[in-house]
Amino acid sequence: MMMSLMEKYSKHLEVLVAERTQDLMHEKQKTDRLLYSMLPRQVADDLRQGKASEAQSYVSATVFFSDIVGFTQLSSTSTPYQVVDFLNKLYTTFDEIIDNHDVYKVETIGDAYMVVSGVPKENGILHASEISSMALDLVAVCKTFRIPHKPNTLLQIRAGIHSGPVVAGVVGTKMPRYCLFGDTVNTASRMESTSEALKIQCSSSAFYLLEEIGGYVLQCRGMMQVKGKGDMVTYWLEGKHATPAIKECTKKPPFMLENEESYTSIPGVLGNDLLVDPL
Repeated sequence: MMMSLMEKYSKHLEVLVAERTQDLMHEKQKTDRLLYSMLPRQVADDLRQGKASEAQSYVSATVFFSDIVGFTQLSSTSTPYQVVDFLNKLYTTFDEIIDNHDVYKVETIGDAYMVVSGVPKENGILHASEISSMALDLVAVCKTFRIPHKPNTLLQIRAGIHSGPVVAGVVGTKMPRYCLFGDTVNTASRMESTSEALKIQCSSSAFYLLEEIGGYVLQCRGMMQVKGKGDMVTYWLEGKHATPAIKECTKKPPFMLENEESYTSIPGVLGNDLLVDPL
């Protein structure tokens, strides 16, 4: 009888341990999903193992910035709960869209939304097309998105794209953040701040990468006076061709034009006839 009781107790313990182990695995998977949504997988694994995460430089990446047109005025006529609920619904929608592209969401700061491609996973020069396709999708969804507490108000975002070298790494020990550094980030931000509602402005470096890849419709905006950058020729990303002919993308990105005398060689630019006043 004692042997029988011990055997039953042993089997009960095995079942109990198996159930607890399965519960533990489920909780670990939830924790991993949350952690990997905040940091790149490799960086998160290194930090969890106590390793120092080293910063890394990338020769070429494309950075996207967007913000909401009229957000300050919208916030002043809304309750705090309405603002948070609106941003949560909007950026949850954005997050679902970017999952369809080879991009990494860096962060949201207030109403600003920042995404990069080519970091932390390098993809040749395809980062320009990944960000461009994503940007077109985000602008498109804004035309049908309805602000929960103001359903009759059309949501408008400004967007900007720039390609170039960046440095990426983890900053801080409390709430560590995976951040991007470099002039490319600043220029992408300027592309957004000087853009217009429901439009995507891209720099010359991004333009040449998209021309190399093929399949995108771009219109020259002209020469812009960009704060901290001087005169820059920028372009509107307007859409995709119906049947894009994707080229083999293994070349390094071309250099940006720096001299104003070279602007006349850029497609769509006719000397000083297309000068545009800064916003």
